[in-house]
Amino acid sequence: MAEPGDGQGGEPIAVEVAYARPDVQLVLPVQVPPGATVADALSSSRITERFPEIDLETAKVGIFGKLTRMDTVLKPRDRVEIYRPLIADPKEVRRQRAAEGKPTKKGGASSSEGS
Repeated sequence: MAEPGDGQGGEPIAVEVAYARPDVQLVLPVQVPPGATVADALSSSRITERFPEIDLETAKVGIFGKLTRMDTVLKPRDRVEIYRPLIADPKEVRRQRAAEGKPTKKGGASSSEGS
């Protein structure tokens, strides 16, 4: 007999599909068969019906914040995330902020530390 979560047997596994815009965030619970891939979960979620701007052919996806591929096989309770393209390059924003003499918003050390 197959053990739960070992990828064998016919019991569906529960995963989530997540997408966020500045104005709305959505996490959809989805049941997929064992051995299902990220692409299978996205298709089952029908998320593109709610967010037609998502292009699954080019969108970057991940599982719990870690970039992954569409053919990655899912495990129970995985959260598939669809990432939007960046509007601004973070390196360029930091470079501009430094040129203007503005402090970073978080994670930046002040010049008085370590003295």
